[in-house]
Amino acid sequence: MLSYLVRRIMIMIPTLLAISFIIFVIIQLPPGDYLETYVAELQAQGEAVDPQKIEYLRQQYGLDKPFIEQYALWVAGLLQGDYGYSFEYQLPVSEVVGDRVYLSMLVSFATIIFTWVVAFPIGVYSAVRQYSVGDYIASFIGFWGLAPPNFLLALILLYLANTYFGTQIGGLMDDEYIDAPWTLGKLGSVLEPLGVPVVVIGTSGTAGMIRRLRANLLDELQKQYVTTARAKGLSSGRTLFKYPLRIALNPFIADIGNILPQIVSGAAIVSIVLGLPTTGPMLIRALQSQDMYLAGSFLMFLSLLTVIGMFLSDLALAALDPRIRLEGGATK
Repeated sequence: MLSYLVRRIMIMIPTLLAISFIIFVIIQLPPGDYLETYVAELQAQGEAVDPQKIEYLRQQYGLDKPFIEQYALWVAGLLQGDYGYSFEYQLPVSEVVGDRVYLSMLVSFATIIFTWVVAFPIGVYSAVRQYSVGDYIASFIGFWGLAPPNFLLALILLYLANTYFGTQIGGLMDDEYIDAPWTLGKLGSVLEPLGVPVVVIGTSGTAGMIRRLRANLLDELQKQYVTTARAKGLSSGRTLFKYPLRIALNPFIADIGNILPQIVSGAAIVSIVLGLPTTGPMLIRALQSQDMYLAGSFLMFLSLLTVIGMFLSDLALAALDPRIRLEGGATK
């Protein structure tokens, strides 16, 4: 076990280095840089541009340096906890992200809890009571949840929440609480409009999880070891929870590698439609404006969460499924 952990951690280091290089290359691929985009926007607005000021800013931000030197300085800063400087916001990246990360994590955590709490009992019931009325209802919910696009559902719920409940979704909190310290009033202001984005983002995930859990569990319940357990007199509940349900959960445990970055990034399109101040719209804007250090540092953070998530999912799968072994080699 210890040797496996050490080996995986040693593999994660070159993996993250390779990812950082690929991210930096992709960000640098579009022609020009942030300053050229900034100059083009000023000229489109009819404003004068001082070439000396632009050159000074290029030297100050290090954009006049070779690609490899820029990459080396960026990676060295990441290792020291310096995520770089945002050109557009004129602030360090850590200050730009600020409360956006916490709001994104709040929305994403609530969405994950909503998805798992709703999907698991429905999926298990649908598999155990196959072709029953409840199974047909669960199937209908699953197909309905997968059918409408999230942005359309967001617009509908945004209208209903505003018209019938007077709830304003954009901002996730009242203006009076934006710069105020965290109190019960500020927390209540955040939780009040939270239901709409959670339902919108979690609907498709819930529907997909119901369908997958039902299919996986049905496959396991038809295997020989379940028939043998029932023939030996094991109760239906123990037969279900002993092995079939544990094995049917494998795909969801494997999704931990995707869940962790989603907690931070959130659903960008839904956040834009609902006007949520989360990190998704910020990342899209940074990529559009070629704010390279903001976009690069954020993407690198998501990559780190993905690598850590895959590592944790492997450990959880080994603990959940007795057929999985961390170490190689045949067992007798």
